[in-house]
Amino acid sequence: MNSQKKQFSDSDIPSEFEIIKRFFRPLAIDNKASLGLKDDVALLQFYQPSQIILTADAVVAGVHFFPQDPPDLIARKALRVNISDLAAKGAQPLGYLMTIAIPAGTSQFWLENFAAGLKIDQHEFGISLLGGDTVSTPGPLTISITAIGLLPNQVRLPQRCHAQIGDIIGVSGTIGDAALGLQVLKGRIKIDSQQNNNFLKDRYWIPRPRLNLGMELVKHGMIHAMMDISDGLLGDLKHICNASSVGAEVDSAAIPLSSAALAAYQLDPDILPIILTGGDDYELLFTTSPDSWPIIERFGQKLGVPINKIGHIISGSELSVLDKDGKNYPIEQKGYQHF
Repeated sequence: MNSQKKQFSDSDIPSEFEIIKRFFRPLAIDNKASLGLKDDVALLQFYQPSQIILTADAVVAGVHFFPQDPPDLIARKALRVNISDLAAKGAQPLGYLMTIAIPAGTSQFWLENFAAGLKIDQHEFGISLLGGDTVSTPGPLTISITAIGLLPNQVRLPQRCHAQIGDIIGVSGTIGDAALGLQVLKGRIKIDSQQNNNFLKDRYWIPRPRLNLGMELVKHGMIHAMMDISDGLLGDLKHICNASSVGAEVDSAAIPLSSAALAAYQLDPDILPIILTGGDDYELLFTTSPDSWPIIERFGQKLGVPINKIGHIISGSELSVLDKDGKNYPIEQKGYQHF
C-alpha cells in the first residue's frame, strides 16, 4: 500500500507504515499477488482465461454508517457492499484494494478491531487484501474499496441493459430490513419486540451478499439483467428500466418481508415507502423469462435463499407500484439519491 508522508498527530496511533505493517499486512499474507504490501502495486497472474470483474464503492462516516458504530462492523460493511456487486455479476471474488482515510486521534484499539472485521469476512468470502492506500484526514472516516472478481469467459455478464419485455422481476431474501434498521437506530419508528429491533439493526450493520446464489444464477445463463439492491428496490429497478429502455410493474403485496419487517408494517402501514425505497438491502434484483422461473426457484431452494417474484417488465418507461387491490400506489421518491 502507498503511504502518505503526513503522520497522525495523536500519540496513541502509529505511523502510516506501522499501521500497514501491524494491521493490514496480516490481511494480505495469504495472497502472493499483494507482494506483502511492500510495494506500490499488486501483481496478478492468470492461468486460465477469465473475464475480470471490477467494482468500487466508498463508505463515509455520517453518510453510510454512524461514526460511533463498532469498527469491525464498519469494516465488514465496507467490504460486503463490494462483494455484493460481484455477486450481482456472478463473479468469484479474487481480491480487493482498500484506501482508508483515518481521522487523527483514532486509537490502536479501533484499528485492531477494524482489521479483525476484515479478517472475518476475508475468510468467509475467500477474498484477500491486495493493496491500496492509507492516509490521514481531519475527517470524516472514509473507506474506499475496489473488489476484483473472475467470471469464466463463456459466461454472459448480466448487465442492467438486458431486461426484456415480459420478463419476471425477481428478488432474493427479504426487502426493507436494513432501511427499517436505520430508522430504528435513529429512533424514528417503533418495533414490537427487542428481538425484532436487534434483527433490523443487524441487517443495517451487516449486509448479506448473495455470492453463491449470484454465481449459480449467472453460470446457467438464464438471468437477463441483474444488480444488487443498494439504493432501494424501486430506485435500482428504475436503473434497470432506464438502461434497458423498458418499464416495470411491481406488486407491493408480493414484496418479501422478514417477520420483523412485517411486524413493523402491521404496526404502521405508512412505512411501506421506506421498505420500497430505503436502500441497503444488498439482495439480488434480476429479470428472467417466465420459462426459466421454476428452475431459478430451485436454485434458491438448494442454497437456502428465498427467491420471490415481485412483478414484470413491461413496454414503455414507467415504473408502477400496485397495491393489494391492483390500483396504483403513489411513491414520490423511487430511491436513495446521493446528490
